[in-house]
Amino acid sequence: MQQAPLSYGSDASGLVCGYVFGRAQEGVGVPLNADEACAWLDHRDRHPSEFIWLHYNLANTASEKWLNEHLSLPEEFYESLHEGPRSTRIEVADNTLIAVVNDVLHDFSFDPSDISTLWLSVDQQVVISARRKPLRAIDSLRNAVRNGEPIRSSVELLIHLLRDQADALIKIVRHAIATVDGIEDNLLAGKLNTKRASLGELRRVLVRLRRLLAPEPAALFRLLQRPPRWVAEIDAQELRQSTEEFSMVLADMASLQERIKLIQEEIAALVNEGNNHSLFVLTIVTVLALPINIIAGLLGMNVGGIPLADAPHGFLVVVLIVASFTAIAGWLAFRRQRDLR
Repeated sequence: MQQAPLSYGSDASGLVCGYVFGRAQEGVGVPLNADEACAWLDHRDRHPSEFIWLHYNLANTASEKWLNEHLSLPEEFYESLHEGPRSTRIEVADNTLIAVVNDVLHDFSFDPSDISTLWLSVDQQVVISARRKPLRAIDSLRNAVRNGEPIRSSVELLIHLLRDQADALIKIVRHAIATVDGIEDNLLAGKLNTKRASLGELRRVLVRLRRLLAPEPAALFRLLQRPPRWVAEIDAQELRQSTEEFSMVLADMASLQERIKLIQEEIAALVNEGNNHSLFVLTIVTVLALPINIIAGLLGMNVGGIPLADAPHGFLVVVLIVASFTAIAGWLAFRRQRDLR
């Protein structure tokens, strides 16, 4: 069977890609189209050692109709599809794993809107995944299966997806850490060329990611306490390991958020210090200009009795008076500034 090219679209039934595992040697996935998937589902009892993975594009309105017509999925799965974006959760319904997984878009650009949801239904023989936008983790899984990576069971497919999700998050965290390191180096070098707003955007993305993904390890741990009977022990162990790895990624995200917060506070302190210095300079200029403005205003009155009007050295005397008052005012201002430090 000729393998279909990788595409982010879907066919008339909403199917993006389909694979059957256990038919080829070493668990390599064999591509399926919608008609072949229907035929397999109608005779699944004849293939107890096989399982299929069908991935759907919910942006295609035919997807949910096809699922209703050809599969008996738990009602909780369809309810989760209409709930919209929610925090990650994994639960058991009718001996089937129902998962709501949040992930970043394929072209993630550190924007809060670049986070979307993937819905999964996993039982011993059928894995259904559905999304509205192309997601990075599911595309990594598709590439792995397409390139012949063997998958032992339906739970291992879920584990592979969770690990791909963790790998995508690790790359995001590494990129964010490199950005934050550069900003810290500039601050240490005295170069304040980063706006707090850019750091705020990065922090908001990390906060939203962590808020959506933080429930995932807890949900997996609850699942591992009472897994369905068809989940093999080796799959439960690997799922436990992937959960621990994911928890470490979330911990790295939390520490990075604290670093960004501290840098924001440092930048705010430097900006306030610069503003205070500018205000001090403006105050000094105003104080130094005050004596000459007052004296010029008094001597500029067009009235009789102006002192030193007929004195030959009157101008020099006025200059000395203005200079004296200016020096005294400047000394008082600088003295007050030293006292405030």
